[in-house]
Amino acid sequence: MRRRELMLLLGGAVTAARPLRAQQKAMPVIGFLSSEGSGAFARRLAAFRQGLSETGYVAGQNVAIEYRWAEGNFDQLPALAADLVGRGVDVIVTSGGNSSALAAKNVTSSIPIVFVAGADPAEESLVASLARPGGNLTGVTLLATELWAKRVELIFELVPETRAVADLVNPNFPGTESNIRAVQEAVRAKGLQLRILRAASESEIDAAFASLVELQAGALLVGAPTFLSRRDQIVALAARYAVPTIYDWREYVTAGGLISYGTNLADTYRNVGTYVGKILKGAKPADLPVQQPTTFELVVNLKTAEALGLKVPPSILARADEVIE
Repeated sequence: MRRRELMLLLGGAVTAARPLRAQQKAMPVIGFLSSEGSGAFARRLAAFRQGLSETGYVAGQNVAIEYRWAEGNFDQLPALAADLVGRGVDVIVTSGGNSSALAAKNVTSSIPIVFVAGADPAEESLVASLARPGGNLTGVTLLATELWAKRVELIFELVPETRAVADLVNPNFPGTESNIRAVQEAVRAKGLQLRILRAASESEIDAAFASLVELQAGALLVGAPTFLSRRDQIVALAARYAVPTIYDWREYVTAGGLISYGTNLADTYRNVGTYVGKILKGAKPADLPVQQPTTFELVVNLKTAEALGLKVPPSILARADEVIE
């Protein structure tokens, strides 16, 4: 083969390789940062991927996802966020409370961030306002703090004879104190006493439930992002100590819990997926209003109620979105 023909052939190979590398590099990468562990995320991730697919993105085909799980260790969030930024991801999704979003915000002002916020994201300076986020962040708020009053009302309606309510909280969760204040206000409005149970680890949760009898708490509130991964343990303990318990998410009730009231997590994460897809197509976070839930789920487990010797009032059953029998 002549030298000139060989050079042309090699040149063609190089030219063909360049678009291939460019095409490989062009696949966008989503960084997924959560303060929780992956164990409780199957349903939420499926909904997130559904939202992505509705905008034309399929994980593993034309978009890649890199996951970072803090497993309840909130002090690891800054390093995990920095790692995603260092890897040059195109969008960061944050979950498990506002602390994840703040960790991401603190390490990048250019990469778009789509959050799932518990408390009001404007109050914590994640965005300028819900309608006009500004900057590089937007997302969905769960109104987690605002819903405590409704949960207290529901558990009191279910167990009207109770005079003291316990609140199981994770002391390591940055949003705990604001949640406690919301619960205290709601409990005072009902003329009830509040007992705070602080627990993070498996053994601490066991000990917290063991103290319920001594504290004379007739009902229990459970709601923190990290507790969802321990729902089987918590639901089993609620049954063992026969304490009527209301949770924030339906996943507890499908696992055998008594009652839950909160936003639909599947809808939330599907909406996050569609926002990420829009951003990958060129939309700016500053132009995408923070979404707020408009519907809330009330789920009741009648089998658990019967085991506790409780009769669920018709007023609750009539409002329930799902009744598990």
